[in-house]
Amino acid sequence: MTAMAIEERTYLPQQPDQLAPVLDFLTAHERRRGARAEPSYALVGTSGGQRIELPREIHEVLVQVVAALQAGKAVTVAPHSMSLTTQQAADILGVSRPTVVKLIENGELPAERVSSRRRLRLRDVLIYQQARKEAQYEVLAATGVEIDDTEDPEVVRRRLRDARRTVAARRKAKS
Repeated sequence: MTAMAIEERTYLPQQPDQLAPVLDFLTAHERRRGARAEPSYALVGTSGGQRIELPREIHEVLVQVVAALQAGKAVTVAPHSMSLTTQQAADILGVSRPTVVKLIENGELPAERVSSRRRLRLRDVLIYQQARKEAQYEVLAATGVEIDDTEDPEVVRRRLRDARRTVAARRKAKS
């Protein structure tokens, strides 16, 4: 089982309707127990004495996987080491390896040198990814303009141009 556990694997929703009772059970259990007491999760085997306690992290993964499968989405389980190469970081961020190197050189993404190679901590990459996502949402919000179909198209164009200029000015101020 250990060889299988470290491989990346994608699970497709085979029968999402059968997952509803599992998700209902997991969420009801959490609602009943609340945040006061530390809930206990376990796997129980077919014979009476088989039972193993699950850590909370495993339970949270289970809830997320079941919810995604029930929604008809595929789920990929891809173990990552805590120390990443620049290529692994690029894969997680969805950018090229040279882009990761530039981020490191600009001080935007912390890394350490191991001989001639750079290594990044998974946590740092995930923090950067979240910060980048939040910045993208900020830009989207700043450029969002309410448009009424009765408005003059020239007025709408002017408002959109002003929003783009505002975003460009913010970028210039940051650099």
